[in-house]
Amino acid sequence: MAKDIFEKIKGNRGPIGQFAKGVHGYFTFPKLEGEIGNKMMFRGKECLVWSVNNYLGLANQPEVRKADADAAAKWGMAYPMGSRMMTGQTSEHEALENELSDFMKSEDTILLNFGYQGMVSAIDCLVDRNDVIVYDSESHACILDGMRLHSGKRFVFKHNDMESFDKQMERATKLVENTDGGILVITEGVFGMAGDQGDLKGIVEFRKSGKYDFRLFVDDAHGFGTIGEKGMGAGEHQGVHEEIDVLFGTFAKSMASIGAFICAKEQIVEYMRYNMRSQMFAKSLPMPLVVGARKRLELLRTQPEHKANLWKIATALQEGLKENGFNIGDTNSAVTPVFLQGNLAEATNLTFDLRENYSIFCSIVIYPVVPKGTIMLRLIPTAAHTLDDVQHTIDTFKIVKEKLDKGEYKAEELADVEVDK
Repeated sequence: MAKDIFEKIKGNRGPIGQFAKGVHGYFTFPKLEGEIGNKMMFRGKECLVWSVNNYLGLANQPEVRKADADAAAKWGMAYPMGSRMMTGQTSEHEALENELSDFMKSEDTILLNFGYQGMVSAIDCLVDRNDVIVYDSESHACILDGMRLHSGKRFVFKHNDMESFDKQMERATKLVENTDGGILVITEGVFGMAGDQGDLKGIVEFRKSGKYDFRLFVDDAHGFGTIGEKGMGAGEHQGVHEEIDVLFGTFAKSMASIGAFICAKEQIVEYMRYNMRSQMFAKSLPMPLVVGARKRLELLRTQPEHKANLWKIATALQEGLKENGFNIGDTNSAVTPVFLQGNLAEATNLTFDLRENYSIFCSIVIYPVVPKGTIMLRLIPTAAHTLDDVQHTIDTFKIVKEKLDKGEYKAEELADVEVDK
């Protein structure tokens, strides 16, 4: 008799799921309510929020809200029906792709329904069993899941370590020498947890030197709209934008919406349109999201003050934290991690204190995302924040760090909170 596949769930809820009964509704799956902005409601109380990826503050711009509302009133959420290949193609979808191509200085662009789904499917589309993938060890989960669909070999290099990259490329090159395969290098423009940029320039130098042949795929979800002179991302910032073969961006961060896109040469994009399964067999992105994305891109392109405001806040936050002795790692993007030392119970007690007594809501990151014994508070500055928000946060962090160092958050169990059900 076959074993019940659900039997394993009783004894293994996963590294985070094992704590679900004590954290659900508070530390995980919290409900932030009200207008998206620097302050929102959490459990009936207003909190200063550092956990929303509304980088440019576009979520509540009047022009954006009007574009969304007008499109919803005109089209509803149903149109267009069907996949784009069959019945879901519109002039608005094509216009958004063309405008993204112009902004990103790319030959062509393909629009994606979702970022995570799109990245997984793009990797599956671009490589076959003879190809080898070489990727950064801190790549996002969507990249890792995309590689699970890959039936060929893959090699991982230490995060942003070009010596390690060199070694893995040597292994990959030897493997494909006598086959019909090629090499796809995958990394990120901005790593969303620690905030450091991928060493795109270092990777590109290997190809320019002639030492290795490969194609470069960059996930720049957090870089698009936030870095680079025009907001084109990490490639623009590092001066290697034109050397990126496949560039992924999302609407879920700086554009405060849903959807994503991939920029590449026309031949590559055309191939993806006819072979990328997540787009061929899924309903087209609803019209209000497409029209809304066009308005957001227009503001990103024509109103640079939003990015300037983001960096005014990000710079003040990061410099203020460093000046007060906080470890923010190697971030060179807007993403601002604060690394502390402590266990899971201390992490939950500290976070509870921040939210309940100081009205600051920020994401808490623990093992297995960061090493055991590390607590990471992840702050996302936005153009909607103020310098007063920054000062209040730094002042509060000094207090809670002192409490942590004195052992005031030590406990045998997680913070005792009444969680929502």
